[in-house]
Amino acid sequence: MADTSTQSIEVIAPLDRVAAVISDFPRYPEWADAMKQVEVLEEYDDGYAAKVRFVIDAGVLVDDYTLEYAYADDLSRIEWELVAPSKTQKSQRGSYDLTEDVDGTTTVTYTLEVELSIGMLGMFRRKAEKMIMDTALKQLKRRVESLPAN
Repeated sequence: MADTSTQSIEVIAPLDRVAAVISDFPRYPEWADAMKQVEVLEEYDDGYAAKVRFVIDAGVLVDDYTLEYAYADDLSRIEWELVAPSKTQKSQRGSYDLTEDVDGTTTVTYTLEVELSIGMLGMFRRKAEKMIMDTALKQLKRRVESLPAN
C-alpha cells in the first residue's frame, strides 16, 4: 500500500520562475544530486514534457523509471504518475502545488505517494521519503534562487 507524504518550502521567486525550473527536466542533473540522467520522451503541443525518463541514484534507491506529467493552465500545479512499474516502484503519484504570495515569493508544496516493490519497514520508508523530499525541495529552492531575475 502506498503512503502519501507532503512537505512545503518557500522560494524567493515568482511562480513562473519556479515552474520553469521544475519543468526544465533535461537540466535536473545540473542541480538535483540524485538525478544521473533525465530524458524527455514525449512533449505536448505547447512544448511541455509529457513523458520523462529518469535514472536516479539516491544511495538507498537506484532506479530507472518513466513519469507522465500534467500541468494546470497557469502552472500552479504540476503533477505526475509512474507510467509502468520499475525495478523498485510499483506506483508513484506526485505533484508540486505552487502558490505565489503577495511579496513575490512562492510556496512550493510537494506531495508524493510511492508504493515500493521492495520490502522496507514503515519507519525506514518514512525516513527515506522525508530525506528525499527535504533534499528535493532544498535543491529546487537553491536552483531557482541562484538564477538571475528576468
